[in-house]
This record gives sequence, C-alpha cells and structure tokens, in this order.
Amino acid sequence: MSREAWIAVIVLGVIVAVATLIGAIVLALRVWRTRKLLGELGAGGKVAFYGALLYTVLPVDVLPDPIYLDDMGLLAGALLYLSHLVRKRRDTTPELHPPVQADRRR
Repeated sequence: MSREAWIAVIVLGVIVAVATLIGAIVLALRVWRTRKLLGELGAGGKVAFYGALLYTVLPVDVLPDPIYLDDMGLLAGALLYLSHLVRKRRDTTPELHPPVQADRRR
C-alpha cells in the first residue's frame, strides 16, 4: 500500500477509537448515575453495576483497549438490566415511588 493509504487507515482507526471511547464514557456515566438506587435493587443490581464498571476500567478485555466495543456492549447490557430492575421495583411498590408530576408553574 502507498503511504497515503496507510495514513488514511491510521486516521480512520484513530477516529473509530475516539468514537468508541466517547461512547464507552457516556455509557459508564449513565451506569454510574444508577449507584444511588443500588440499595433497593438487591444483589443482582450491585453485581451488574460493579461488574460493568470493573470490566470497563480493568485492562483485561475480550478486545484490545483501543477498541471499546466490548466495553460499550457490557455497559449497555448492565444499563438495560438495571433499568429493568428499577421498573420492576417501581411496579411492585408504587407507594414508595410516586409518579413524577410535571411542574405547572408559568
């Protein structure tokens, strides 16, 4: 391959690495925001929360660290699971979680 082709491949690789890093950071922050609910989500919620964050931070991965697709997949799965637990908890105990009312002030 020519020098220009190698430069294009490297630039494309850097763009993909940066995009997946940003995606992983956004998902990690969303998972992190669920930490205040861990007390009511039980052991499964705690395992999903801490497991997803540890997998993202630790250097041992299925794919090498410049490619964060596996981290993003695990974080998205944990976020879906935690959201499911929150919905399930709110459905079973509606008196503990009243519906949020819209602010009517104008």
